Amino acid sequence: MTGPTLLDGPTSGPATGAAPRSLVILLHGYGSNGADLIGLVPYWRAALPDTLFLAPNAPQDCPGAPGGRQWWPLTSLSPEARAAGVRVAAPDLNAYIDSHLAAHGLREDRLALVGFSQGTMMALHVGPRRAKPIAGIVGYSGMLADPDALAQEAATKPPILLVHGDADEVLPVTAIHQAKTRLDALGFEVAAHVSPSLGHSVDETGLQLGASFLGNRLA
Repeated sequence: MTGPTLLDGPTSGPATGAAPRSLVILLHGYGSNGADLIGLVPYWRAALPDTLFLAPNAPQDCPGAPGGRQWWPLTSLSPEARAAGVRVAAPDLNAYIDSHLAAHGLREDRLALVGFSQGTMMALHVGPRRAKPIAGIVGYSGMLADPDALAQEAATKPPILLVHGDADEVLPVTAIHQAKTRLDALGFEVAAHVSPSLGHSVDETGLQLGASFLGNRLA
């Protein structure tokens, strides 16, 4: 039996130049890589000057996307396939989180997860299932990968910000409403924003909301 895949990817240290007081882990979408989401850092530097940003590359090569990675194959978007896929990748992400918290002497309450698309599925799956509560989760253009199991498996209920475009051609905007309804019912603190005329992307409003949310929880 093999252990977790050791993830790596680009990082960006605190603007202060001092040791980090918090961690933000950026989880990219299907067919992308860590270099994509590390590009969010300049927008959030002012709000999070003491934060170390980490953008791991997903564990698997993505077929048909040179340089792209995947958390699991998206050959099917059925609920069963999503639930199985996210469970395969979760140990890799948890091991990555554990290693970086330990390396910097930080606790879970100094950690936030930010995801885009498939990365949001990872964040919403892993975050609530960790034994100790993390500071928060930001999910852009994503969905709950396994909503039916969350009631039984959620160990903690970190605050969550969900942002989605109403013109998303990859994951329809109904995904944010379904996720919020499910999370609300389970007692999570959830803020949600729908950006008009936005496709499968992040806009200026989404970046500003993310900065405010993360800044408040990692201050």
